[in-house]
Amino acid sequence: MLKRFNLLAAAAVAAGTLVALPAHAGKTLDAIKSRGQVVCGVNTSLAGFSQADSSGKWTGLDVDVCRAIAAAVLGDAEKIKFVPLNAQQRFTALQSGEIDVLSRNTTFTLTRDASLGLHMTVVTYYDGQGFIVPAKSNMKSAKQLKNQTVCVQSGTTTEKNLTDFSKANNLNIKPVVFEKQEAATGAYFAGRCISYTTDASGLASIRNSEARNPADHVILPELISKEPLGPMVRRGDDEWFAVVKWVVTGLQEAEEYGVTQANVDKMAESTDPVVQRLLGTTEDSGKLLGLDKAWMARAIKATGNYGEIFDRNVGPKSALRLDRGINNLWNKGGVVYPMPIR
Repeated sequence: MLKRFNLLAAAAVAAGTLVALPAHAGKTLDAIKSRGQVVCGVNTSLAGFSQADSSGKWTGLDVDVCRAIAAAVLGDAEKIKFVPLNAQQRFTALQSGEIDVLSRNTTFTLTRDASLGLHMTVVTYYDGQGFIVPAKSNMKSAKQLKNQTVCVQSGTTTEKNLTDFSKANNLNIKPVVFEKQEAATGAYFAGRCISYTTDASGLASIRNSEARNPADHVILPELISKEPLGPMVRRGDDEWFAVVKWVVTGLQEAEEYGVTQANVDKMAESTDPVVQRLLGTTEDSGKLLGLDKAWMARAIKATGNYGEIFDRNVGPKSALRLDRGINNLWNKGGVVYPMPIR
């Protein structure tokens, strides 16, 4: 019987008739549905990415990713608990099961992917490490930091990148290391270091939110590393990994095909096969993820597509005023190339 099944399967593959089977939910998704809440790890405070206001309302690009996941999975973007984590806490919180997903400006690297028991999902922001200095320093290049002190947070890729950059360029930079980001930035603004280094998006956020006068500080033009940022999940639950990956991908594909927060209901009438699949009006892609057919439509309605999330939180019209640059879609000069939902 087994031999006969294998022969039939081989024949089906040869004929190009692969059969998609519904997925079971997986233990993480089961737990989320049981408790009625997605638990999302975010930064303690990084304007544009994750920050709580005085009433406790969280906003930011990383926050909206979690809201979209909650909308897709539970039907409500507010069925979510945000857990603020510093750099040292973030991986332990995910490994231990304290959180379901880590959406906290975290760089994808080989070491993190291969040795922490975690899975990288999809890049939500392509970044690079830079330096901020006082405008009065008249520095124009990071290579002018030779023999200078630079504030940096420990337990981050930033710390290692700084050491590598200094060594490669024979700069003898003197790192001043702090466990918490707030301590590192506070030391920089107090004049203990000539520079502070982190991802360029973080520098823009910190300059905007912490500097008495943002114009007194300049972000140097060089980027000394590649920092692809995005949500991470635990290994051992492929079903949950797929849910997080495809929610983010769906937000990106929604932008590519013009599906927005405002027009998602109208677009359900579209005759475009891609839009029909995306919104579940023809094929039910949700059943392959342990979700229903409207999973992606709910996510888009809750947060808007990827472009809307970017513009609202970090784009040129936001307080951070960051250009899309390489974070634009592939057909608009960027590198965001969403995998097809089909």
